[in-house]
Amino acid sequence: MSFSGRVALVTGASQGIGRACALQLASAGAAVAVAARNQEKLNELVAQIASTGGQAAAFSLDVADEDQVKSTFKAALAHFGKIDILVNNAGITRDQLVMRMKRADWDAVINTNLTSAYVCIQQVIGSMLKQRWGRIINITSIFGQTGQAGQANYASSKAGLIGLTMAMAREVASRNITCNAVAPGFIETAMTTRMGEAFKTEALKMVPLNRIGTPEDVANAVVFLASDAASYITGHVLNVNGGMLMG
Repeated sequence: MSFSGRVALVTGASQGIGRACALQLASAGAAVAVAARNQEKLNELVAQIASTGGQAAAFSLDVADEDQVKSTFKAALAHFGKIDILVNNAGITRDQLVMRMKRADWDAVINTNLTSAYVCIQQVIGSMLKQRWGRIINITSIFGQTGQAGQANYASSKAGLIGLTMAMAREVASRNITCNAVAPGFIETAMTTRMGEAFKTEALKMVPLNRIGTPEDVANAVVFLASDAASYITGHVLNVNGGMLMG
């Protein structure tokens, strides 16, 4: 799959799934705008991409801040001239049972995981419509499909991303723009590491393929959906969960 001449923007790109997506898109030939809150990690990522002959630029961004989103996308468009591929990956957790969950924790997760995707899409959709080509890929979660106790805010945000994906797919399909989602299961990231070894041991029992996924497993799905090989796929949720959820 060649992405020569394409420009991708990945949010939450400083680590984990976002970092893997940026690296794989760059290795396939795309110029990549990497955005996240940690500027130091972004600079390291850009240096790594450049060391292999790729093209990338770093943009400090808190996706929960709408003004920052607008200014960052404006800067990325000015730098690269266009954005062909948008990967909405940035996300947080604030886990708690509903009876104890603070409204601030609900709002923070919804704003970061769901509202930010809507705001990011608004920044690129105009240019995608004009050029009649675009790929929007939202990183949701298996818990947006099954729910999870103690994660009502997270599960709601990820379920909302699935609805946003399908609505956008219908809105822009006539202009050769696809919008899809990738739903990871248990993936080895900083977020899952915080859950502890006992939790991961129990989680592994629910995975038919008998391994925890890697960020690269998810990035492979993202790269496929961004490619011309997936030009007839839109409004789809691609499960990357080792068989944990089927059907």
